[in-house]
Amino acid sequence: MPAPHPEHSLVPRPLKVSSRPGRFTFAPDTSIRATPGAEGAADLLRTLLAPTTGLPLAPSATGRIVLALDPQLSGLGEEGYGLTIGPDTVLLRAARPAGLLCGVQTLRQLLPAETLSGADRRGGPWTLPCVEISDVPAHAWRGTMLDVARHFQPVSYLRRYVDLMALHKLNTLHLHLTDDQGWRMPVAAYPKLTGIGGHRSQSMAGPPGGVPEMFDGVPHSGAYTRQELRDLVRYAAARGVRVVPEIEMPGHVRAALAAHPELGNDPSRRLGVWTRWGVCDTVLGVHEEVFDFCRTVLQEVMDVFPSPYIHVGGDECPTTEWENSPAARQRAAAEGLADTRALHGWFMGRIGAFVTERGRTPVGWAETGTELPLDFTVMTWRDPSHARTAARRGHQVVAAHYRATYLDYAESADPGEPPAQPGPPVDLRTVHGDRSLADDWGPADTGRLLGTQAQLWTEYARTPDRIEYRTYPRLCALADRAWSGTRADWPGFLARLGPHLARLDALGVRYRPPEGVGLPLNPRPQPAASPGTAPTP
Repeated sequence: MPAPHPEHSLVPRPLKVSSRPGRFTFAPDTSIRATPGAEGAADLLRTLLAPTTGLPLAPSATGRIVLALDPQLSGLGEEGYGLTIGPDTVLLRAARPAGLLCGVQTLRQLLPAETLSGADRRGGPWTLPCVEISDVPAHAWRGTMLDVARHFQPVSYLRRYVDLMALHKLNTLHLHLTDDQGWRMPVAAYPKLTGIGGHRSQSMAGPPGGVPEMFDGVPHSGAYTRQELRDLVRYAAARGVRVVPEIEMPGHVRAALAAHPELGNDPSRRLGVWTRWGVCDTVLGVHEEVFDFCRTVLQEVMDVFPSPYIHVGGDECPTTEWENSPAARQRAAAEGLADTRALHGWFMGRIGAFVTERGRTPVGWAETGTELPLDFTVMTWRDPSHARTAARRGHQVVAAHYRATYLDYAESADPGEPPAQPGPPVDLRTVHGDRSLADDWGPADTGRLLGTQAQLWTEYARTPDRIEYRTYPRLCALADRAWSGTRADWPGFLARLGPHLARLDALGVRYRPPEGVGLPLNPRPQPAASPGTAPTP
């Protein structure tokens, strides 16, 4: 069977593609002409192609590859681009630098898959099909959340994670840095957060209630340095990816309370970093020392992460401790709140105001779409309808419905699948067809839908191999839908995914082989030998 034409296997699918006769061939003296403002994209193209091709792609005023920044191309928006490849020249144009970076990834996909491998294959020849592409994303927020709190991942892997995101034109890495089971963000004012909260000890107790999936007795440690995180931010930005940090509050804070019990509702109680999965009932207190702590932490976070968005968690916050705390009851009465449950909205309002005053936008998880202050951008996850509920309330919304975007669920019910979040599987088609992004939004509400993102909570993904098995190719499906919006085409995606697997193979991605998809063009042995097995961690 003849291989699909390369431009028909692009993931995500471009808005408009027109094939033209001929091919552009790279030569040892092929050079790049970059107009002012396009230098970063030119540097990225060199960085990505040089290891395999050995081509210097030197800068030149007469280069046959032209990268041009033209603000007059207003119809392309922030990330759109136009690409014209002829037998003698390559012209990539965009109104903004981010558009050029997206176009660079399209050029990578149009080249033979082996150029992605990084292996030295200087023999070539390296050619591009002649084509004309006009491309604009449907959604501004196209992301993925990686939980490094449950299982820490080295910063070297986070860079690889960013590289794979960028290849698929995903522009937001949501980094989940703190939770009950670990604190990974260094805070100079509170060194115990990583010194104590970054270490999960082995529990001597057995699984509660005999439910092993809710228990982790494995010691685990890890934390980043500020410099590592700053370097990651720069690395990601050079590839068109922003890093949005998340610091959980007022729930999901057991690791913080293990380090600083004075921040809890019973300062005399000594806690360990949680060794179970699920929702822990320990939450922050509501005394002023807690808000001093939160402000100090968030200020240091904002010093490291220039992202316009700062995620402060906000969901799954049991109020039992507040109900049983005389101090919390007194605080609720003093603030004129109806009861201690109302402390949650009051708490998030104070934290959100602090973030907003510093020129950033607070982001929070919304369980119903209605519980966060209006200055929050909300991530709705419990039901597709909650995204529209939040939009109609006036929020900017990132749709993250757990039954379509949570990749910690297995992809099939095959008993050979590795351990996963308990619940029905989330298969490839479900991710691609997320109902939260359906076309029945009203015109006013659509303008508040920023986009979508995948989530990978890592209770059951301890290693990079497991992360990639859970993530790919489902993240390819989300990227296709996020870029194309309601234009997304499931049969067309499947047709493009088969050839695209050759790119994942060249990159060494240990993906889960999808059912119903043709073999990649150049298959390599998979660490996951069948859809029911995964690499041994």
